[in-house]
Amino acid sequence: MGFLCPAATITEAEEYLDSIKKEHPTATHHCYAYLLNPNEPIEYSSDDGEPNGTAGLPILNTLKSHNLMNVILIVVRYYGGTKLGKAGLIDAYQTSAQQSIESATLNTLVPIKTYELEYDYPQQSLIEKWKNEFTWIDLESSYLETVNLKIGCPKGENELFKRSLKSKEHQLIRFEITGESFHIKN
Repeated sequence: MGFLCPAATITEAEEYLDSIKKEHPTATHHCYAYLLNPNEPIEYSSDDGEPNGTAGLPILNTLKSHNLMNVILIVVRYYGGTKLGKAGLIDAYQTSAQQSIESATLNTLVPIKTYELEYDYPQQSLIEKWKNEFTWIDLESSYLETVNLKIGCPKGENELFKRSLKSKEHQLIRFEITGESFHIKN
């Protein structure tokens, strides 16, 4: 049986693995793979005692073939007395991983550029115009003497958004490109 869970960090992946091991303490194997951090991908797989490359790698390849990120997939196996051989094990782990993914509700991970904007309240109409023209992801906001926004823009729209910002830069107190990240779209 397979278990697919979101995990943004190695610690989260390990915690989920531990919880599955506690749920199934008598299982013969807890084979798994994870893919984390779309900006600097981290991948790992474990055969957990199965012959090398027959469990973790098929799970990892299934995650990759579905372009999944920030997930861990664990396949729990109870030995039933029948030896499957290497090909049988690869097929069993691949099939279980595939079925786990097919039965899951998946979210889309959108790569974004992040920005910080600072402006005076009279410029709010300009900001509203941008919100309507572009896919705007609010990350953080502060409304004090001036307005400070941390926003994300999908990478596909980034160049056009950046040009629009630069053309109106004189109406803002400040704008800065702060980096790259991702947004989970439900």
